[in-house]
Amino acid sequence: MRSLKSHTVDETYEPITEAQRFQWFFSNTLGPLHLLVGGTFSAAVGTALDRPKEYGPGWGGFGDRFGMRLTGISTGNVIEATFGAAWGEDPRYFRVPDRSFGARMGNVVKQTFLARRRDGHFAPAYARYMAVPSNNFMSNLWRADSEANDEDAALRTLEGFGGRMASNAWEEFWPSISSRLFHHGH
Repeated sequence: MRSLKSHTVDETYEPITEAQRFQWFFSNTLGPLHLLVGGTFSAAVGTALDRPKEYGPGWGGFGDRFGMRLTGISTGNVIEATFGAAWGEDPRYFRVPDRSFGARMGNVVKQTFLARRRDGHFAPAYARYMAVPSNNFMSNLWRADSEANDEDAALRTLEGFGGRMASNAWEEFWPSISSRLFHHGH
């Protein structure tokens, strides 16, 4: 979950406030979905594959991988939140729950690469374009030697945009799925 409140494209747009931007940063860095699903999944896969080898297997290796992911995510989110504030970009995801499945998937992809501006229109998410590669290349400074290179940083950058797309899909579809599964309001 990217934010505590779900937003839709069709509602009257209110530009993001400083408090909402901090909430976005906090939720996307330390929120349950990002910590438990993103961090745990990423660390578990890395531990299962023993990548990087320097961290080793077991709980110690898992903890190192989890911590490394958290440093990357937090660095990227600080960059996106800071530059996005200066440039008037809103990093939040805006749902389109009343549209077709195809339109909803299009919205997921669109908002991976576009962000709302203060006037409500969508434009390239320049702060995100800067944040995702920057945190991945910058983290080469403190990563294990076997993955502290340009090729791995480029791969992590692609994974970062893929992760953003997956998070958008979750935020787009989970409220609809959960309301059917748990019959909220019915």
